[in-house]
Amino acid sequence: MTGEEKKVIFASSLGTVFEWYDFYLYGSLAAIIAKQFFAGLDPTSAFIFALLAFAAGFIVRPFGALVFGRLGDMIGRKYTFLVTILIMGLSTFIVGVLPTYASIGVLAPIILIVLRMLQGLALGGEYGGAATYVAEHAPHGKRGAYTSWIQTTATLGLFLSLIVILLVRNALGEEEFASWGWRIPFLVSILLLGVSVWIRLSMNESPAFQKMKAEGKTSKAPLTESFGQWKNLKIVLLALFGLVAGQAVVWYTGQFYALFFLTSVLKVDASAANIMIAIALLIATPFFVIFGSLSDKIGRKPIIMLGLLLAMLTYFPLFKALTNAANPDLAAAQAANSVTVTANPAECSFGGNPVARDIDFRTSCDIAKRYLAQQSVSYENAAGTGPATVKIGEKVIAAPTGNVEGGKFDATSAAAIAAFKKEVSATLKADGYPAKADPAKVNWPITIAILTVLVIYVTMVYGPIAAALVEMFPTRIRYTSMSLPYHIGNGWFGGMLPTISFAMVASNGNMYYGLWYPIVIAAVTFVIGVLFVRETKDVDIYAE
Repeated sequence: MTGEEKKVIFASSLGTVFEWYDFYLYGSLAAIIAKQFFAGLDPTSAFIFALLAFAAGFIVRPFGALVFGRLGDMIGRKYTFLVTILIMGLSTFIVGVLPTYASIGVLAPIILIVLRMLQGLALGGEYGGAATYVAEHAPHGKRGAYTSWIQTTATLGLFLSLIVILLVRNALGEEEFASWGWRIPFLVSILLLGVSVWIRLSMNESPAFQKMKAEGKTSKAPLTESFGQWKNLKIVLLALFGLVAGQAVVWYTGQFYALFFLTSVLKVDASAANIMIAIALLIATPFFVIFGSLSDKIGRKPIIMLGLLLAMLTYFPLFKALTNAANPDLAAAQAANSVTVTANPAECSFGGNPVARDIDFRTSCDIAKRYLAQQSVSYENAAGTGPATVKIGEKVIAAPTGNVEGGKFDATSAAAIAAFKKEVSATLKADGYPAKADPAKVNWPITIAILTVLVIYVTMVYGPIAAALVEMFPTRIRYTSMSLPYHIGNGWFGGMLPTISFAMVASNGNMYYGLWYPIVIAAVTFVIGVLFVRETKDVDIYAE
C-alpha cells in the first residue's frame, strides 16, 4: 500500500468516523435530550416530537443520497463529501449550544428536528462518497480490503460516542451531566470537524472520476440514468433487496437492538451495558478488515450470504442466552412462573403505539398488556370471552376496565387500575421477577462473548458490502446509484428496526418476538441474493 493510498483511506475513514460519531450522539443521549427539549409539551406531543427527532435523521438519508450522489457524479467525489462533513459538523455543534425548551419554548424541539434532518442528509451523501472515493483509488484485487476500513467507521463512531459520553459523565457526575454536561460531546465535535476538513482539503480527486472527466464522459443527468433506465434501476433494486436490506437489519440488531434489549428489556444498568457493548465492538471491529480482505479472495457474495444465514438461524438462541447471562433472575422467574394474558382478542388494541397515553387504553385487555409492557414483562397470549386476566405462576388477577370522564379515568376506574397494578407488581416480585438486573449476577464474560458474536455477524455482512456496491455500477453514475439503495436499506429497513421490533414486542407480549423483523428481512435478502445477485470481485471498475 502506497503512502498516497494510506492517506486516502485515513482521510476518508476519519471523516466518516466523525460523521457517525455526530449521528450517534443523539441516540446515545436521547433520554436526556428529551427532557431538555420536550419537557414543556403535553405527553402526546412530547412523544410525537421525540419520535420525529429520532426518526428524522434516518428518514431523510435516502434524500441526501439523491442530492449529494447527483453532485458527486457531476462535480466530483472530493468536493461533495467536503460539503457533507461541513453540514454534519456544524449541525452537531449547534445542538451543543441550542437553547432548551425552558428558554425558547417550542422553537427548541423544532430546531432540533431540523438539525437532525440536516445530519441525515449529510450522512446520506457521506458514505457513498467515501466508499466510492476509496474504491476508485484501490488497486484491482484490493478493493475489499481498502473499503473495509470505511466499514469500520460506523462502529468506531458509535464506540467513540460511547467513550466520550462515559468520560464526561464520570468526570461531572450524573446530576451535572444531565443538567449541562451532555452538551460537551457535541461541542467537542468542532475540533474533529476542523481536523477532518483540513485533511480532506489536501486530498486529490479519485483517478476514475478524473479519467472520466478528462474523456468528457461524466453524466449530465445521473438521477435519470440511475433510476429512469431499467437496466440500471434493476441493479439498484437488486442491491437493495438482495444485499443491503438484510445487511442493515443484521447491523442494527447486532449494535443497536442488542444495547436496547440489555437496557430496556433485561434492565441492565445503562453504564454497564454501554461498557459491555464497547468491549464487544473493540474485539470485533478488526473483523471488518478481515472479511473485507477475504472477500477479495473468495468473493463478496459468499461472506455476506453466510452472515445473513448465521443471523437467521441463531438470533433466538443467542438472545435467550443473553437473558440467562445478563439477568439470570429474570430467566429463572420466567421459567418457573410464566405470565399469560387471557382476553377477548376483539378488545385488544395495538400496544406498540409510540404516541399513546395510558388513558388511550381503556379495555381490560389493553390495561393489562399496557402495564406488563411498561414493566418489560414477557407474556403469552390466550383467547378468552370475558374480562382480561393476568396469570402469574398459579395466581390469576382480573384486569379492570377504564371509564373516562373529563379527559381522565374516573375515580372508581383510577382506583381499580391502581390496585390492579399494585397486585401485579407485588405478585411479580414475590415470584422472583426482578425490577432490574442484579449487577452482582451479570455474567460479564458470557454477555460480552454473545455481544461479540452478534457484532461479528455485522462484520460479515458489512465488511465486503462497500466494494460490492461500488462494483455493481458504472463510474458515471456510481455515487448516485450505490448511495440510494444503501441509505434506503440502512436508513429505513435498519434505522426503524428498534422502533418496529419493540412495537412488535409490545403488541405480542413475548420479549423475543421483535427478532422476527430482522430474521424475515434477512431471509428475504438471502433468497434474492443467492438467486439473483452476481459476484463482482473481479469487475474492472474503470472499464464500465
